[in-house]
Amino acid sequence: MELRHVRYFDAIAETLNFTRAAERLHVTQSTLSHQIRQLEEEVGVQLFDRSAKKVRMTEAGEILRSHLTPALEHIDRGLQALRADAQTSTGHIRLGTTPSFNARMAPLCVSTLLQHYPGVQVTVEELGASMIAKRLVSGHLDIGVSYRPDNRPELWFEPLYNEQLRLVVAANHPLAKRKRVRMVELHHLRMVLLPRQFFTRQLLEDCFEAAGSQPHVVAELNTIASSIELIRQTDLAGIITETAISPADDLRIVPLQDPTPMRTPGMLWNKGSNRSPMLKHFTDIIRRAAGPAE
Repeated sequence: MELRHVRYFDAIAETLNFTRAAERLHVTQSTLSHQIRQLEEEVGVQLFDRSAKKVRMTEAGEILRSHLTPALEHIDRGLQALRADAQTSTGHIRLGTTPSFNARMAPLCVSTLLQHYPGVQVTVEELGASMIAKRLVSGHLDIGVSYRPDNRPELWFEPLYNEQLRLVVAANHPLAKRKRVRMVELHHLRMVLLPRQFFTRQLLEDCFEAAGSQPHVVAELNTIASSIELIRQTDLAGIITETAISPADDLRIVPLQDPTPMRTPGMLWNKGSNRSPMLKHFTDIIRRAAGPAE
């Protein structure tokens, strides 16, 4: 028996009218009738007599209502208490995030949290992977979204999703109409990349070396947004994760291969920290936003 079945049953028991009950519950009458039939099949008895012009409760329905109504009142009081607690909760969550996650997903996760906990303060810092790990260990961050760190046994790492990095160019770039580009073709190509202290730049350097390619890095910018804007205004190409790029008429996103740059972001937190219910809720929000890891 599900909670919605209990609410549907209670509304009909109170109104003795399927039409009025459906209006109160903001569902169609056919949906309501179907759900009540499901409930009757589950409990094994008929709860309402629909044979007469007026709906009547059966004896079994009266017995069930005498037990369910107090239980439903307790549930509603509990939900009201939870909502009141969320409205008055205060606290501070400190999130460290990579540029790609911060570009689109961090604002979504923070806005969802603030809908549930409007009194909470959230600080988001866009940092390199090594700095995120360092600040988690020192206690200056509560949670991070980054990559699996090396030699950090004091940190938990939970993979979130797998992501490919793509070539991003302006619509008038010579590579804009290509369906795919091999990494070796980036040799001597004018590019903007993240600085070398970022994990993504290290990953790309390994891919360039494997392909025997050495691009001409004209600019190094430490944010995704500024890199994309520079690509729009110049002949420079960039390599950016697909999850951080919004579709735009003046940009083209081209898959890379041989090899395809791939990485797995995840959540990081200190093994010795006590995570509050609010922080656990925030981690659930991040999981839902990221979806299952492939």
